[in-house]
Parts: sequence; C-alpha cells; structure tokens
Amino acid sequence: MQMELGTKINDFTLPNQDGEKVSLSDFQGKYVVLYFYPKDMTPGCTTEACDFRDHHESFKELDAVIIGVSPDPEARHQKFITKHELPFTLLSDEGHQVADQFGVWKLKKNFGKEYYGIERSTFILDKEGKLMKEYRKVRVKDHVTDALNFLKEKKAN
Repeated sequence: MQMELGTKINDFTLPNQDGEKVSLSDFQGKYVVLYFYPKDMTPGCTTEACDFRDHHESFKELDAVIIGVSPDPEARHQKFITKHELPFTLLSDEGHQVADQFGVWKLKKNFGKEYYGIERSTFILDKEGKLMKEYRKVRVKDHVTDALNFLKEKKAN
C-alpha cells in the first residue's frame, strides 16, 4: 500500500516504552520521523536505532522528533533504550494496527520460512502531520543520513 505524498496521516495512539499512551497528534507542530523496524536487540535494528541516536541532536535542531515503532512489548523497548541510551520514544505496536495503516506489515521469507513482520520503513511527516517522504524496504547503511539530509533540504527551501 503506497501512501500519497501530501496526505494527512490518520491519528493513532500506542503505548510507549513506559506504558504511557502516545498519539501522533501529540507532535503537531513538529516534523516527525516515524521509523518502523522489525525487532529490538537484533543487529540491523540496533545499528539503525544507534544511528538515529547519534544524529538525534541534528534532527532536534531541525524541529523534528524521532519515533520508532515495532511489535515488541513495552518492557523490551525499555531494555533496548537503556542498553543503547536511546533518547527518543519507542512505540509498541503488538497488534500491528499502525504497521498495517502504513502498509509495512508484510509476509516475509527467511531461510525457507514464511512469516509476517515489519518491513523496515521510515516516514517523514510535516508539522501538520502530512506525509512528506517515505522510505520503504530500507537498507540500514546511510539511511539515517539520507533522512536527515532530506529534512535539511526541506527546511532550506
């Protein structure tokens, strides 16, 4: 499911790593970098989260918040944040309703097995909650820098 650029994203609410309910609308007035990833503590997901961590201040200077979403439970998010000193919110989408909304809950194949899971993807929303950019089937290497450069270009124009 492709989402059309400029489309207002429907509001959603999910629990964060502390069990607090967080809604997309809580971030109205800021750019939102919403990234979906398969699983806490795995190599690719750890690299991506740490890249976002390492560039967190640069995103903040652009008035952007970073929000990670995976099907992991809150307690696992809390461990992931603590272990890697992540300075941003992780949302628990255990029922994959938001992943479905963004079309990133997909049938995957790995070593001959089929299963459903998150297709690594990032969505950048403008200050009104409209889709500015989407990255699907993300490769971890250089992805965070690409997203940051996109926002820098948009802010410059």
